[in-house]
Amino acid sequence: MADFVQKISSHNKWEEKLKWEGTFKDYLKLVEKDPRIARSAHARVFDMIMEAGVSHSGKEKKYNFFAEEIFGLGDTLKKIVDEYLKPASCYLDTKRRILILVGPVGSGKSTIVNMLKKGLEEYTKTPQGALYSIKGCPMQEEPLHLIPRSLRPEFEEFFGVKVEGELCPFCRLRVREVYGGRIEDVLVERIFISEQDRVGIGTFSPSDPKSQDMAELVGSMDFSTVGRYGSESDPRAYKFDGELNKANRGIMEFQEIFKADEKFLYILLNLAQEGCFKAGRYALISADELVVGHTNEGEFKKFIEEEKNEALKSRLFVVPVPYNLKVSEEVKIYQKLISQSFWGRGGDKHMAPHTLTAAAYFSVLTRLKESNRSGINLVKKMKLYDGELDGGYTSFDVEELKREFPREGFEGIDPRFVADRLSYALVSAEKKCINALDIFASLK
Repeated sequence: MADFVQKISSHNKWEEKLKWEGTFKDYLKLVEKDPRIARSAHARVFDMIMEAGVSHSGKEKKYNFFAEEIFGLGDTLKKIVDEYLKPASCYLDTKRRILILVGPVGSGKSTIVNMLKKGLEEYTKTPQGALYSIKGCPMQEEPLHLIPRSLRPEFEEFFGVKVEGELCPFCRLRVREVYGGRIEDVLVERIFISEQDRVGIGTFSPSDPKSQDMAELVGSMDFSTVGRYGSESDPRAYKFDGELNKANRGIMEFQEIFKADEKFLYILLNLAQEGCFKAGRYALISADELVVGHTNEGEFKKFIEEEKNEALKSRLFVVPVPYNLKVSEEVKIYQKLISQSFWGRGGDKHMAPHTLTAAAYFSVLTRLKESNRSGINLVKKMKLYDGELDGGYTSFDVEELKREFPREGFEGIDPRFVADRLSYALVSAEKKCINALDIFASLK
């Protein structure tokens, strides 16, 4: 008991030591020493993943950041990291795209987004992920926005840092009235991404379009203070508490994105393309955030088929997230789910060898399609996909098989269903040892 209390105390002291506060002049010294401090949200997420390390299994590239949670989605993760985040971190055109994860239920879309959010929270507590903002800014703004536009080319040449965006209305007012225009004296502090504290992470979930207010995204006017400040255009009379405001410098998650009303989607379009959005009676407000949405195939197809969505379609970077098609990886999914339960922490039931493998055979076979190539049935195809290249087959043959049905993996039994049946078998069986037959009976 005493040891655990001591650990809590040590943790609080460690977090206290991470805090930093200084003037903008002090901040410039930090940037000069380490320009990565001022990188974009996309670059920070990319660096977070790459610093966790990359390993190779044959020709397959594996990112250690996802290794303990995501299984069998190597192509999906490669597309997200190498084809989207990497060029976006270099300010190439993919930075102006909304990342969309499309796949069947239970394929891992939400898990990927949650890992990025949780990872970013921890990353900003490390020296490599240190993040700073103007003190008191409701949008945790990048301090380099204080630099006048006329001086930015010279600054960028000297420091090697690209400055994008303008001061938010609130900070513009404070610089003028609190600091008398002396930007070198503006206070800067180190901040930490936190979903619970609404710092650097925003989440939007569509509901009834008739009742859902735009204020949930962009904030709203505080009419109780308008009389005090004399105008609705005074930033002090506005609540910068929308999800886009709070997600600045981090990640904005848009759940079931295509179920949202059009007006919400076009705000995202402007944010992705121009790096800003409109709120209240102010000029466009700058925001630097990775916008990621996820949806199922049905909603995505419906959205694509409507001609009026043409402008938004060109601003999307779509990443398919199919079900896993490798038996060995499917087993890892079930092991992870069971390890999080009572049974995984020493429950009184034992599971016979190969029980989970049998369940994985069932799941994967429901997701595969019969090949037109002679000599290859579903079982052989399943083994080839899992790396068992018997009978003289090569990796090229496997890639050919995958190209035969591009949508393979978007139909079949999802891992959640199998996990539910595994849970039922564990709690319902009277015997101490559960085997493959018990699992099959539960699945049937």
